Amino acid sequence: MVDDQPANSKLLRVLLEGEGYQVRVAASAEEALGCLCGWRPRLVLMDLQLPGIDGLELTRRLKSDPGTADLVVIAVTAYAMKGDEERARAAGCDGYVTKPIDTRALVRMVGAVLGGE
Repeated sequence: MVDDQPANSKLLRVLLEGEGYQVRVAASAEEALGCLCGWRPRLVLMDLQLPGIDGLELTRRLKSDPGTADLVVIAVTAYAMKGDEERARAAGCDGYVTKPIDTRALVRMVGAVLGGE
């Protein structure tokens, strides 16, 4: 999960760990790229509003790199204006969830993506 807001990270971590998922958190794109050097998740929950390199650019980088192109990226964002989902998908996001998060729907989406793990 990449999110610079500690409250959001904590909520999602507690929620997903409660469902049995292993969760790692990065607060910036740079930190996320560092984490990916030694760990390969199957799914990345990506905040689009990050300091420095934003979530759209990070997604583009991940999807253009053969080593990370197969990662599933779900945008989790407060962006909810017309065209925002299309921009996220154009950057390579495989899913799009707006904040405030419907926690039950997010757990179902993660389960569907990960095959009920």
